[in-house]
Amino acid sequence: MLTKILRKNTSPARIAGFLLSNFIGMAIVLGALQFYSDAGTIWESDDSFISSDLLVVNHRVTSANTLGEKNSSFTQEEIAEIAAQPWVRSVDPFTANDFRVNASVNTGRHGMTTAMFFESIPDKYVDVPAGQWAWEPGSNEVPIIIPRDYLSLYNFGFAGSAGLPQMSEGIIGAVPLTLQLQSEDGSRSLTLYGRIAGFSNKLNTILVPEAFMHEANSMLGTDYAAKQPSRLAIDTNSPGDTAIREYLDQHDLEISGDKTATSAAFLLRLVTGIVLAVGGIITLLSIGILMLSVSLIMERSRGKIHNLLMLGYPVWRIGKPYFLLTLWSSVGALALALTAVFGLRAWYLEPLRGLGAGSGSAWISVCVGAGLTIIVICANYLAIRNRVRGAFRT
Repeated sequence: MLTKILRKNTSPARIAGFLLSNFIGMAIVLGALQFYSDAGTIWESDDSFISSDLLVVNHRVTSANTLGEKNSSFTQEEIAEIAAQPWVRSVDPFTANDFRVNASVNTGRHGMTTAMFFESIPDKYVDVPAGQWAWEPGSNEVPIIIPRDYLSLYNFGFAGSAGLPQMSEGIIGAVPLTLQLQSEDGSRSLTLYGRIAGFSNKLNTILVPEAFMHEANSMLGTDYAAKQPSRLAIDTNSPGDTAIREYLDQHDLEISGDKTATSAAFLLRLVTGIVLAVGGIITLLSIGILMLSVSLIMERSRGKIHNLLMLGYPVWRIGKPYFLLTLWSSVGALALALTAVFGLRAWYLEPLRGLGAGSGSAWISVCVGAGLTIIVICANYLAIRNRVRGAFRT
């Protein structure tokens, strides 16, 4: 009876308006987050151990370098100038080997030996589990990351012409690699074994742990400490920023590696952020609509609420009908939004898989949606309680 009395002035149109607006806002927010989670795996699956915010920068090579009139190394002043740019979080030089490297592979029937080079960057840029990438002094196994293009060149170029078998990434990772390291004067040498820890689209180099590079250079190198770096690893907060391209062009610098994936990942984040902002605004407006609607309904029943309070009814009992109204409206909007999001996800997921994407976690939509709904419910609960208490002073 109490519920019927208090809900007599309820406006179904206002509640329907909140339900619709909250559904639209929630669906936009959750849909954008879910799409970002799913589409982001296109780049993460291929190069998950290298951050998409990492840029590899070097001086553009011209005929002046060939004639010895120009040096492609970076000075400390240039590095400091780059580090001071607003789009740079951190910058670190690549460390190159100061010794000769020869690698040989022997699969039983076939063998191959080639000269190689190594480079290293601080481990903070490489997202490989510590057990797979860490190197300790005295260890005879060196983890290596190589460009994926190198494997493609071998499989579709060298292997066919030399009568060698093609290799998948899994197979080549299991093939034993013998490394012969030797100082420039030939007085010192070291034999180690290499293990392919991953393949990269971003880094156009043969990467080894920084700890190994420093140890090997100190043992076999001559003046590696005095050499200036020729490439820099830049951790940027906005890889698609036009200011980066302008700065690089002005200073005759270029980005090496896969630039398309970096720009696409930035564009995905940018579009997702815009969509989230729009969805968030609509969600906030829907919360305001609900609170305004409930306030108007309670205002019409202000006299009844005051009388019920004077008769001794507790605040929570009088506010319960209004609270249940907001509760079921919010839960209903969440259910409709999740239904729409997962329906849309079923439609776009197959085409994304055709582009090489995996499946992001579906729980992100559920958890974020539940969190937003709890916030809406709590905000309306506090507003209803204050409204009921305010009626006591009428």
